[in-house]
Amino acid sequence: MHSRLVITATDLARPEHAAAFLDLLDHYAHDPMGGGEGLSAYARANLVRELQALPTFHGALAFLDGEAVGLINCFAGFSTFAARPLLNIHDIVTRAERRGQGVGQALLQWAEGRARQLGCCKLTLEVLSNNTRAMASYERAGFAPYVLDPAAGNALLLQKYLEEARDA
Repeated sequence: MHSRLVITATDLARPEHAAAFLDLLDHYAHDPMGGGEGLSAYARANLVRELQALPTFHGALAFLDGEAVGLINCFAGFSTFAARPLLNIHDIVTRAERRGQGVGQALLQWAEGRARQLGCCKLTLEVLSNNTRAMASYERAGFAPYVLDPAAGNALLLQKYLEEARDA
């Protein structure tokens, strides 16, 4: 980890953390790997308040020489097979101009430490299959495709939009 890099838990009650959080998440949302459209006006207006009220949210911001350059958003879940909590990494972003400087790896290390503090049995995440740079970073951090039985293949993430949620 770079000596000028500081990872700190996201405190959305702090205006500077909330502003950096929204800026970094919007940066990610504008990237093709984040959908390419940026955050909606609804998300910008409501996300910080909604996350503050959500006890399962765990996040961190990365600062390089005082500049907010990355974030990781995680949510606590539960593994029924292990009968233990898990931590899902929902978003991870490093500013495009700061990639390759260890920010992503430091954020993944933070998430692993938080998961261990929470007594989690594992970390999970999703990634687009053609995001080779992210895949390589996740593999360096010890992540592998989710397989229960090799004959059954890899697990796939599926989704179903609910109209009122998608239009928001």
